[in-house]
Amino acid sequence: MACFVYVIFGSCKNITIGPTAIMALMIQPLVINYGPDIAVLICFLKGCIISLLSIFHLGFLLDFISLPVITGFTSAAAITIASSQFKPLLGIPLLRRSEKFVDGIVSIFKNLDKINVWDVVLGITTLISLIILKNIPGKRTGGSKILKIGWMITLGRNAIVVIFGILIAFIFDKYGMKPFHLTGTMGQGLPPFTPPPFSTTFNNNTYNFIELTRNMGTTLFTIPIISTIEHIAIAKAFAKGKSLDATQEMLALGLCNIIGSFVRSMPVTGSFTRTAVNHASGVRTPLGGIFTGGLVLLAAGLLANTFKLIPKATLAAVIISAMYFMLDFQTYRLFWRAKKLDFLTMIVTLFACVFISLEIGIAIGVSLNLILLLYFSARPAVKIISEQANECAIIYVTPEEALTFPAAENLRKKIMKACEESASNVIFNCKNLKRIDATVAKNVKLLAQDLILRGQELIIINSSADINHVFNIIAPELSNKFKNLESSNL
Repeated sequence: MACFVYVIFGSCKNITIGPTAIMALMIQPLVINYGPDIAVLICFLKGCIISLLSIFHLGFLLDFISLPVITGFTSAAAITIASSQFKPLLGIPLLRRSEKFVDGIVSIFKNLDKINVWDVVLGITTLISLIILKNIPGKRTGGSKILKIGWMITLGRNAIVVIFGILIAFIFDKYGMKPFHLTGTMGQGLPPFTPPPFSTTFNNNTYNFIELTRNMGTTLFTIPIISTIEHIAIAKAFAKGKSLDATQEMLALGLCNIIGSFVRSMPVTGSFTRTAVNHASGVRTPLGGIFTGGLVLLAAGLLANTFKLIPKATLAAVIISAMYFMLDFQTYRLFWRAKKLDFLTMIVTLFACVFISLEIGIAIGVSLNLILLLYFSARPAVKIISEQANECAIIYVTPEEALTFPAAENLRKKIMKACEESASNVIFNCKNLKRIDATVAKNVKLLAQDLILRGQELIIINSSADINHVFNIIAPELSNKFKNLESSNL
């Protein structure tokens, strides 16, 4: 459904909307505890939240989630998803359907005696095959036919290994042997068009709408945020420099989820892998979603019986391979070389997401970002030097960043401390300032008064019209302190 809805409302030609590993990971614990109806309800509520954000143009709030936080989150999600596939890869039965990262690793070592050699061989072989197939040289356009065939094989490597796994399982099944753990029977056909469930019964317990939303907890708010970030990031990545209407994209994503919930869809968002395939295949317009959606309907309606023969080890290998390539080692190195604080933010977010939970982890990452933002806002860089001008000692004060109210008192203290070591006049150079607030102006006024008591004078130079306006209102007595001269000409 999301594929068809995006054709109408979407603006990015390559984007494919649908279920993603991150969305599945975030709703899995809720589905286990309260049944599949809660996933459909989250899909509806998430769509409503994102649509409202787009209608009121509140997408700018996502700007407070920085690239290091997003990178840490996606890396943690990749690690968590990959680790959840170690048991199927080794053929160990899933005794607990939902485990945290550490619990899952410990559980593997506790169940080493349950490893199925057949699953291990198939899983490792599939992983090696995926790596080999990914590195086959090829070109979509230009070059020889061999290069084009290589490109097609690389593009369809996941389908190739899954089909290979099905064939092996089918051959064994024909001879009455079942050496692998298989996916099993899936529901066949298409769901009815009905409103999303606002109450549900699961494990002999009935939950109304209020109880369901209460049980969702922070997931109800983190899923729309993560979904929107993932979608907008993918759209920007494939826009290739063209302008992107983020508000329109948010509206499209919201409607995809709202309408999708009427056909029992789980929460959906843009898929990076499927979008990359669209881009590589030369998709020209959002109408490509019709073909994607049509093939999904065909598979769900006619091929469901084939899915039961897919070995779990094969699927596990496909997922682990995909998650490994989500780890952006190049970006990690750039953070480390460019700014250690960004690298620290990413690492804190990653570890919190892996060892606590995705929701709490991203909240910790955003909080750390805001703390750093507030700290640097309260402690901006200010250059204070003493120079000799026309046989007079002068203290030059040059703020090198914006000045706002958290920095006002600290700025005054810094200047007064410099004046304690010298009886020189103070020149306050505003060349780097575009605007100030009333708190800063008030503290500069107090600074001027303190300097007068010490027999010193404050002179303000290179101030813009906006700064002059604030000073004239808050501290009109400083009007004679303004000099529109460069400090070198004083």
